[in-house]
Amino acid sequence: MTRLPVYIIVPDQGIQEESEHYYTSRERGTVEQQDEWVRVEKTSAFKELIRSKKAFIIPATIFFLAFYFTLPILTAFTTVLNFKVVGSITGAYVYAFAQFAMTWILMHVYVAQANKWDDLVDKSRRQAAEGGDDA
Repeated sequence: MTRLPVYIIVPDQGIQEESEHYYTSRERGTVEQQDEWVRVEKTSAFKELIRSKKAFIIPATIFFLAFYFTLPILTAFTTVLNFKVVGSITGAYVYAFAQFAMTWILMHVYVAQANKWDDLVDKSRRQAAEGGDDA
């Protein structure tokens, strides 16, 4: 059986017949990308970025989940939120609406923190490009 030619589009070279050189070149590019990632991982800015993200995301997630699941637990198993606030509005309604406010506030705090992380990402890229370990 004869092998039909397979054509590929190579950037800056147009359409070419597939060859072993193409695969070798593509694999080499993957190795270079992995080496670049290792350089980025070793920078002090990247280590600070990971530490900072963990320090924010883990407590924020725990707080969010605790705040969120407290409402169904309190309303299902206790009468703590049955007090009247205004008219027929009870503490459960106030707590439920507070979850909306908490979500928006947490989102704004996260965005502000993520903007600081962007600076660390840029610093990490610069450090990796300079080839410095800085750790």
